[in-house]
Amino acid sequence: ERTSKLKGQTIPAVLTIFEDRTFTFVTKLPPVAAMIKKTLGIDKGSGKPSNESAGKLSKAQVEQIAKEKLGDLNTDNVEQAMKVVAGTARSMGIQTE
Repeated sequence: ERTSKLKGQTIPAVLTIFEDRTFTFVTKLPPVAAMIKKTLGIDKGSGKPSNESAGKLSKAQVEQIAKEKLGDLNTDNVEQAMKVVAGTARSMGIQTE
């Protein structure tokens, strides 16, 4: 049920198995790169990120992705999360505003 809205997307999961044979199963949100590709409607980033552009994200799109992914990142500050998203976009050859 928790992932029914994310059909067709890669969902990272953390599975912890204990010695008494019990386990915990935690699902996370899709990776930032996957969220960027979905937002832009592209299949992959640029093969040459410093030379070729694969698309452009607006500040509003970066903020939306950052807010969605905030729970999985190691920060609770939206501005810092936006920097993480922008950095991932840059490494994929995607420009940000």
